[in-house]
Amino acid sequence: MPSICILSLDEIQKSAKEFLKLIGTHKIIAFNGQMATGKTTFIKALCTQLGVQESTTSPTFALVNEYETAQNEIIYHFDLYRIEQLEELLDIGFEDYVYSNNFCFIEWAEIARPLLPDDTLWVTLSIDENRQRKLEF
Repeated sequence: MPSICILSLDEIQKSAKEFLKLIGTHKIIAFNGQMATGKTTFIKALCTQLGVQESTTSPTFALVNEYETAQNEIIYHFDLYRIEQLEELLDIGFEDYVYSNNFCFIEWAEIARPLLPDDTLWVTLSIDENRQRKLEF
């Protein structure tokens, strides 16, 4: 199982660039991990590496944020923390997003597992006692 260690916030852009090289053609990426492990922060770094120039924020209340890269590509960023039932995802057209061939970065993705394609890349973020993060995928 590949992994990336993020020793400090100063290294997050380098880690995001390395991650993008390692994931191949995966476009649907599901992020899981405890609260405050850095899921949103890492997704922000991925967006920067992919050429998003606008400010990126957590979609906790909106459920999904849409970003555009300098190359006019679309990135969807989901935060499913507040989702309680699969039907809520169906109501927002979740499947249209994940089958759009655009990057979809999904936080708290476990609830959406039945709707995700088989080639979804599952990433687990963890943090150790020294506050260093680890991504395993």
